[in-house]
Amino acid sequence: MALEVKQPAEWLSVEAYLQGELSSEIKHEYIDGAVYAMAGTSKNHQRITANVSGEFWTPLKNTPCEAFSSAIKVKVGTKFFYPDVMVVCNEDGKNAYYTETPVIIIEVLSKSTRRMDETAKKFAYQSLATLKEYVLIEQDFVDVEVCRRSENWVSRHYFMGDSVTFESVGVTLSVADIYDRVENEDVSSFLLGEVQ
Repeated sequence: MALEVKQPAEWLSVEAYLQGELSSEIKHEYIDGAVYAMAGTSKNHQRITANVSGEFWTPLKNTPCEAFSSAIKVKVGTKFFYPDVMVVCNEDGKNAYYTETPVIIIEVLSKSTRRMDETAKKFAYQSLATLKEYVLIEQDFVDVEVCRRSENWVSRHYFMGDSVTFESVGVTLSVADIYDRVENEDVSSFLLGEVQ
């Protein structure tokens, strides 16, 4: 989801932010007292989010893990973000509107969110003790970047023709399935090559 970067009018407490989100028609992210409105997303962004979260549902059924997409917040210290997709395992259920214990977080990149997703969010998310994988998925071209705690957060990239194993949840997806119905030049070229 795109972050609309506007200078906040004033500092807001965590309690006021959480209360406001319950009645707000627009989602906001909270960073150390500042609140930022979330902008809308593209169809490609939604397709990727739905493809990944949808593929997680069946393998995670009857397990202690559950997938969420962009409507549930993750709390990191004094920050609250809305990841595009995340999986939480063995949740204690303390809060119905956010979690502090995801095992994997996936963000779909856009021009407006790339800098925040690749820097501030990446460092914040990696500070979560439960997080095992952080995934960045491009929407304008094909590139799935996976950073794993077990590999010291070194980036691994996956492209059309590859499969990605999300070790934290034991799910393997083809890059083609992640980009199903996505309209960009890389996907079109790959599909054209399959037809020929």
